[in-house]
Amino acid sequence: MTTQRIQENEANDTVTNALQSLHIDIDARVSAITATKADWPCRRGCDGCCHRLAQIPELTEAEWRLLQTGLKALAPDVRQDVYQKAATLSTQTPRKITCPMLDITTGSCLVYAFRPVACRTYGFYVERDKGLYCSTIEALVNEGEFFHIVWGNHDTINRRIAKLGAPRLLVDWMKIDTSTNIRKEVD
Repeated sequence: MTTQRIQENEANDTVTNALQSLHIDIDARVSAITATKADWPCRRGCDGCCHRLAQIPELTEAEWRLLQTGLKALAPDVRQDVYQKAATLSTQTPRKITCPMLDITTGSCLVYAFRPVACRTYGFYVERDKGLYCSTIEALVNEGEFFHIVWGNHDTINRRIAKLGAPRLLVDWMKIDTSTNIRKEVD
């Protein structure tokens, strides 16, 4: 193995460790919130946010590598369907984007354990001066239901994710992945 390859692997390990650390911190905040409110709206079957993405998701390379692991674990026909749905995202109207990894029949994520940071934080973190985004949670907050909740600070998450590298659109990662796999099959 070349010195350059070793350095690349070490850099990837560092970024992967940083992403894992971020996931642990996010999971701790989510657990703290759900421990105080057993009927928290964000749970399996609540797929409102998955049906109304504000934009095509952006992922860092570390998030993409993790997501790829989940995608590769899917049955080939399911994986193909996800990639086909993702290919149409660029043409969808904003505010009507549905996540290609959503299983419409169950309302659950096909790659839940491998999902990006944005999905992990939604409904549990807020950005300063930007609101809560989820209409269900926002309505409950306005009714005084969640006055005791200590929300996660999304500004901190954004700073930490920025250290993982530049993001790309999900559809761009999938195009790269598809073209790489096609080249491998041809070679």
